[in-house]
Amino acid sequence: MDGIGGIQLVYPAEHSDYPAEYCEVAVGGEGFPFITFLGLRYLRRPLLARSELRVDWDPADLSRNVWWPGRRGRALRIHVKGRAYRYTQRGGKCGHELTRDGATVRTRRSSWRLPQTISGTCLGAADALDISVALVLEGVYTRNLSAAGAIVSLPGRFLNRLNDL
Repeated sequence: MDGIGGIQLVYPAEHSDYPAEYCEVAVGGEGFPFITFLGLRYLRRPLLARSELRVDWDPADLSRNVWWPGRRGRALRIHVKGRAYRYTQRGGKCGHELTRDGATVRTRRSSWRLPQTISGTCLGAADALDISVALVLEGVYTRNLSAAGAIVSLPGRFLNRLNDL
């Protein structure tokens, strides 16, 4: 997109006021809203569990159904700034898609564990908010959005629940 300036993903955020078991990633840049994602720390990334997403400090509503079959069923649903998004894994562990009515942002990491680059494609009427939300989610551990990832994540999910007892 021409004319909206540069954007930067910082993960994990270096100066966070949250306890050590949490991790925060942030996105911002000229022409882009400032977005943060906070969740329990796992492999230097925040988990989707017990997380919060903020756009210019306004909280988003996040929901997902980890047991629902299919990619769309396990999608992360995001409601923020009057928009409803669905974030899904697409084309293996490195590809993701953020969709809302009239716009789609597809992203791809250079590798799953330690990506050096993130590439993307915008379809429809995607704007700076859409791109920022898609990019901040690239700094989040999203492996459990797939069926295989949900199975792999099951022991960790169980152990996280034990900490609540």
